Amino acid sequence: MSKFELKLPQMGESVAEATLTTWLKEVGDTVELDEAIFEIATDKVDSEVPSEVEGVLIERRFDVDDVIKVGEVVAVIETASDGSDSAVEKEVKTVVEETIEAPIAELEKQVIVAKETVAQPVQDFSTSERFYSPLVKNIAKQEGISIGELDKIPGTGKEGRVTKNDILAFIENRGQSKNTSVEQVQSKPQEKISESSKIVEPAATAKIGPIVKAAGDELIPLTRMGKLIAHHMVESLTTSAHVQSFVEVDVTNVVNWRNKTKRAFEEREGEKLTFTPIFMEAIAVALKKYPMVNISLDGDTVIKKKNINIGMAAALPDGNLIVPVIKNADQLNLVGMAKTVNDLANRARTNKLKPDDIKDGTYTVTNVGSFGSIFGTPIINQPQVGILALGAIRKMPSVIETPEGDFIGVRSKMFLSHSYDHRVVNGALGGMFVKTVADYLEAWDINREI
Repeated sequence: MSKFELKLPQMGESVAEATLTTWLKEVGDTVELDEAIFEIATDKVDSEVPSEVEGVLIERRFDVDDVIKVGEVVAVIETASDGSDSAVEKEVKTVVEETIEAPIAELEKQVIVAKETVAQPVQDFSTSERFYSPLVKNIAKQEGISIGELDKIPGTGKEGRVTKNDILAFIENRGQSKNTSVEQVQSKPQEKISESSKIVEPAATAKIGPIVKAAGDELIPLTRMGKLIAHHMVESLTTSAHVQSFVEVDVTNVVNWRNKTKRAFEEREGEKLTFTPIFMEAIAVALKKYPMVNISLDGDTVIKKKNINIGMAAALPDGNLIVPVIKNADQLNLVGMAKTVNDLANRARTNKLKPDDIKDGTYTVTNVGSFGSIFGTPIINQPQVGILALGAIRKMPSVIETPEGDFIGVRSKMFLSHSYDHRVVNGALGGMFVKTVADYLEAWDINREI
């Protein structure tokens, strides 16, 4: 008889945890190889997690809506049985036998602890405006720490967050502080306070006051994915030093070539030819020329990526965003690029993307022009250091320079907006990168074969 621990798999480079949304198997159920055991959700994709073995599910270590870190054991599966008792019955027998053999004093102690645990009020962490990790929340629940007490713990983590060590130190000193803190402070004469204690403390983070809700206003709670995306965006702004470079591009040759080619392409390949694969090809060329844009920053170490994997931000029907990734984009010809783009876009719209489809991105592109925007200033998709926004293509009057002189003509133009992390990408590199993309598009061969 052996037991297999089913762990939460890696769901993407920037995904460290997921929310358990549904259990598909009950304890005692038979499990087949590759049969789905539970469903999880991240800020990028929803997915089922299959079993890696055959057997019987004997333990579920998390409940629905629990947040699970990558690598944590979610379920235990018994992979063999001697045919006498079921796995569940054996587990029950073991627990009963151990309980009977335990000393009476120990049992009484366990009863007292159980009563105290039941008597503890259920903490509703949603009432706090402060962020707490799942580990800190679990410790607080186990130790009976109220939300009020938790909010008063000074945090030493990033942005003042409470770490595991912070809450453990609070628990250790909890009894002493209750008896001495208030009286000692009040008994000290005001005139004996030393000059050093008058140092001005850093100002606390400003809190927005309550928002007034007028009669008739509709209250729409954020969805789970909406909350995760909001947190991801704010975290990116506090992590990276965002700067932007803008370039106007004449894409007349690209527009004319596509109009001439798209019908024959669709008849031959069975795929529509949009502008997206053309832009992706140009961006892949620029990333290959400037590999220091295709990086991530880990502390004080730059990770230069070997592969060029371009994520393309796609809007879902419910208004949320998802970023499927074109793997090894620099190795695809235009036909392969068009087929990959269309496949990922279609599966994104029908919620059929797999976890592997949204992982390992090294650079991101977002098409704000599809909504009519001229240009945008997108937020970097961590842990990447750059993102390019494609503006709307518009016909505009433009000065055309020729050997015979300058004249005014109608040209198709668009803006490229490059947001990059100024901690590692300076203005020269950020500007040269987006200019390379523009030059590639402006030099497009109107007679190119596909």
